[in-house]
Amino acid sequence: MQQTDDYGRIINYLRISITDRCNLRCTYCMPPEGIPLMSHDDVLKYEEITRLAHLAYELGFTKFRITGGEPLVRKGVSSLVANISGFGEDIDLSLTTNGVLLAKYADDLKSAGLHRINVSLDTLDRDKFKRISRFDLFQDVMDGIKKSIEAGFNPIKINVVVVRSFNYDEILDFVEMTKDQPLCVRFIELMPFSRSEWSVDDFVSAGEMREKIEAYYHLKEINEGDNSAPARDYLVEGHKGKIGFIAPLSKKFCEYCNRIRLTADGRLLPCLMGEIEVDVKMPMREGASDDELKHVIQTAIQKKPKEHKLCADEKVKRAMSRVGG
Repeated sequence: MQQTDDYGRIINYLRISITDRCNLRCTYCMPPEGIPLMSHDDVLKYEEITRLAHLAYELGFTKFRITGGEPLVRKGVSSLVANISGFGEDIDLSLTTNGVLLAKYADDLKSAGLHRINVSLDTLDRDKFKRISRFDLFQDVMDGIKKSIEAGFNPIKINVVVVRSFNYDEILDFVEMTKDQPLCVRFIELMPFSRSEWSVDDFVSAGEMREKIEAYYHLKEINEGDNSAPARDYLVEGHKGKIGFIAPLSKKFCEYCNRIRLTADGRLLPCLMGEIEVDVKMPMREGASDDELKHVIQTAIQKKPKEHKLCADEKVKRAMSRVGG
């Protein structure tokens, strides 16, 4: 059974935030003391997440991503991975992490059935990492990436949000990461979330990033017709890995968007950069049947807008730590 929205898009991808907690305090995301956290009762239990994910699977969803906050700070993630990966052989299950705890959990996640890992990493400079995250944990992240390669994850994607005043000068260093390692480095346009300290002048379009790289490297586009994939991927001549560009502002991919999001406190978001939320936790905890919950999921799908309305000088009111990647 395929689910389509009012614009004919097939919706088959659920991103699941399992916590708003994080073990870093990145300056663009939260103050040093952190932000007010959801209470334990507000956050969905693993049993509730598994139930909703399975109902989504019965509705035709086959792609799932576990996110946070930082998902690996919540105990028992591997059990959730095992539950979701066990739905069927057609499941594509991934996880987004800051990488700090990845070396500890990579083997368990692989054994539980996780297919792919995305690591958010915006600098290769240890001092910059410490300054922006407020923790000296850069080596932990690099060890996590290495351990993930050893555990057999493929692909491992490194997500880099490019900011002119912060890491624009490191773009070529990130490309070099792909030379001898089977990594996919994806350069992402800065999205204007509410706590971001950066200005519109820090925005770098994907086109400008690509021009900078092509001045030094020969790129070959390798996309295979999956328009729902947000990244445009390229081989770098002579490199084991590849690179990609994600352009949510300069080149919207809304026309082919195939996803909705489930927040840690049980709300379905039809659009990452929209204001619409559909509460699925309350009806579930009040005894809604499976069919009734499926209807809630379908309602969220039908509320999916045609496209987001943001440009680089506007702000998303919701903090990213409360949404998930």
